[in-house]
Amino acid sequence: MISIRKYLFSASVAVLVCLSAVPAVTPQAHASEIKYVVNNVAITSYDIQRRAAFLRLQNRKGNLTKLAADEMIEQTLRVAEIKRLGIKISDQQIDDAFKRFANSNKMSASQMSGMLQQAGVTAEHFKGFIGAQMGWNQALSARYRAQGGTMSEQDVVRRMLEQGGSKPSATEYMLQQVIFVVPAKERGSIGKRKREAEAMRARFNGCESTRQFAKGLIDVTVRDLGRVLAPELPPEWADQIKKTKTGGATGVRETERGVEFIGICSAREVSDDKVAKMVFQSEGSKDDQGEEMSKRYIAELREKARIVER
Repeated sequence: MISIRKYLFSASVAVLVCLSAVPAVTPQAHASEIKYVVNNVAITSYDIQRRAAFLRLQNRKGNLTKLAADEMIEQTLRVAEIKRLGIKISDQQIDDAFKRFANSNKMSASQMSGMLQQAGVTAEHFKGFIGAQMGWNQALSARYRAQGGTMSEQDVVRRMLEQGGSKPSATEYMLQQVIFVVPAKERGSIGKRKREAEAMRARFNGCESTRQFAKGLIDVTVRDLGRVLAPELPPEWADQIKKTKTGGATGVRETERGVEFIGICSAREVSDDKVAKMVFQSEGSKDDQGEEMSKRYIAELREKARIVER
């Protein structure tokens, strides 16, 4: 059986499956029917069946059909709130998270998809779960920052010291972003563009010469991102940036804009009140307080929602 443990995607909680033996699930030919309508969004019996299968992988006990229905209602509310806030999680981000998840369990993405299909969950359902979790993390972080925004940097430092902590430090990066633009209608040529980006990345030896290398290349944008503290790094780039030495460049990634990599112009450790406040806020949403905030947030959304059981 599969066991589940929690881990952090960015600022809140997601789920990591530790894989072992997976019982086969025999496909059933039942027609899918609408079971709930949440603010005009339908939740079908098939949605609930897949979530119940996911709960079985977690060794969850109780009425799994009821638990699965509750989870799907909450996920629908979260997705609607994510859209309302203008938070966008790209397919590439979700696919990257899915691959990391598979790799952490010593599997390829295709092997993971097969396992999930066998268990009755499906890769599509799990990716929907991942996307909702990633977006919800950002929604929680935004709310936490908004609620903590009244605290001055000095207040935060004082509170940390009172709690027995010391003023933290963080790495401050100077970054440069290189984008090989690929319009949506030309995505078929992305392989060629990726090879061009890999060639330029191989020649990267510091931010001073990037624009010179880009001269003569078609549709290549070089952006100076300025100074970025480690807690502010985009989740999809953070690990690569932290592993890359100064003067080097991250690996090449496909994004909604085309093909990109990020150069690390410089990196240094800084410790000031701004860093303290940022670390305090990011850590605050990882503890029990963050879990409680998530529950209150969902309760608010449920209270305002129109949920109809069919």
